[in-house]
Amino acid sequence: MKLSGRGRGCCVAGSRERGPPLRSPFVHQLRLSPLEKAKIAFMTLTLFPIRLFFAAFMMLLAWPFAFIASMGSDEQELEKPLSWWRKVVDILLKAIMRMMWLAGGFHWINVKGRQALPAEAAILTVAPHSSYFDAIPVTMTFASIVMKAESKDIPVWGTLIKYIRPVFVSRSDQDSRRKTVEEIKRRAQSDGKWPQIMIFPEGTCTNRSCLITFKPGAFIPGVPVQPVVLRYPNKLDTITWTWQGPGALEILWLTLCQLHNSVEIEFLPVYIPSEEERKNPVLYANNVRRVMAEALGVPVTDYTFEDCQLALAEGQLRLPSDTCLLEFAKLVRSLGLKPETLEDDLDKYAASAMKMKKEKVDLKEFSAYLEFPVSHTLESMFALFDEKEDGIIDIREFVIALSVVCKPSKTLETIQLAFQLYQSENGTIVEEDLAHILKTAMGVSQINVTHLFRAVDEEEEGEITYDDFYRFAELHPHFAEDYLYADQLGDESGMETSSLSAPNGICTDFSPENAEDKNKPLQKKLN
Repeated sequence: MKLSGRGRGCCVAGSRERGPPLRSPFVHQLRLSPLEKAKIAFMTLTLFPIRLFFAAFMMLLAWPFAFIASMGSDEQELEKPLSWWRKVVDILLKAIMRMMWLAGGFHWINVKGRQALPAEAAILTVAPHSSYFDAIPVTMTFASIVMKAESKDIPVWGTLIKYIRPVFVSRSDQDSRRKTVEEIKRRAQSDGKWPQIMIFPEGTCTNRSCLITFKPGAFIPGVPVQPVVLRYPNKLDTITWTWQGPGALEILWLTLCQLHNSVEIEFLPVYIPSEEERKNPVLYANNVRRVMAEALGVPVTDYTFEDCQLALAEGQLRLPSDTCLLEFAKLVRSLGLKPETLEDDLDKYAASAMKMKKEKVDLKEFSAYLEFPVSHTLESMFALFDEKEDGIIDIREFVIALSVVCKPSKTLETIQLAFQLYQSENGTIVEEDLAHILKTAMGVSQINVTHLFRAVDEEEEGEITYDDFYRFAELHPHFAEDYLYADQLGDESGMETSSLSAPNGICTDFSPENAEDKNKPLQKKLN
């Protein structure tokens, strides 16, 4: 599989041509110089404990105010204008929260633009979402947010959350997403009686290098929204908390050890949807994302949280940050292959590939093999495997890539399938075959497998079977780190990975399963 040219075009900015992304949006590499390490060591012993104490104290101080103000509030009262004493509590809580951020090193918060009134825009869409520090605009505006229902049971924090009248999503209620959208619609169409709802449409945290696909939930009501963009213009990025990189506690520690932390919040003009956008929330979401990307000066990408799960699957072959399998997974979805039937599709395509008299096919034959008509999406997928750009691909590479996307954490199952596709009549493969298998399984253009092959080939016969490889993998479960990553993938693949099993960030995803049109071809999406 190739990593450049037309085969890897997955990011677009505004109406620009497609081009390769600068880096994976789910990876944050934080490299500290010796001087920075010395500064952090000094701050850890001096400033850090003081800041941590005062930040925690401010949160505890806010709790009784939020608790009293939340007592006995029924829904009808919440829709009425705030009484004078609640307005006082509102001001006090905002002041306390501002002091909490001040204690954390956010000495001033640069606000650009004007926040629209609830009657002008009932929903605030905030991006990029990159950290729990994105709660700063929430505490400044006290806008409602969409939260997991379990959040209200967290001591102290749960009380503060309930004060801002969030929309809760329940994991135990299978109909919760539909109810959430209906509740957002009801509040959004209340002519400003309810507080504004602040939504992070990306649904998870990224490194702010681009804007990933917006979930359509915020746009289903079809009401005007106000885009809000966040920037953290700091020399050392200790803010970003995404899926590969420093963990939550490390980010908190490093940020509190900085003398000053900068944040910019820009309220963009209210976006009023067209009639077509009201009927098509995916189109509405894409167009709002384009406006926000232009304001930020970053590209947009069709990657989603599901791609993040693929990149961070806990298999024996961890995907490098520049893998093109994320692009392949996106094309699989766009082509119309559904996740719930993907394993059956894989079995069908693998069996068909083994029966084929030749491994190399052209675009027309590839179309017939997949039983999909030739389209822009199919051409893009074909181009991923057309390494020499001669109009011919190896169908076995497609099957291996599909197996990784289908079963990302089951490395040995994918390798076993690959052996079946590549092995000779006596059930063996040579070093060149292993190189083809592993470079496809990792989504890279080149890979050196000499050390790994020699380690598996103990008898030095120049060929190995799957049983040889399986026994070796059982004895050396970290064979990729020992024989592949160390030699050529460098530090990128050795990043610390978050252990979270759900999307990190503030705003949970509540978009209905059928809100996104999985079958919609790429060329119909507006850039």
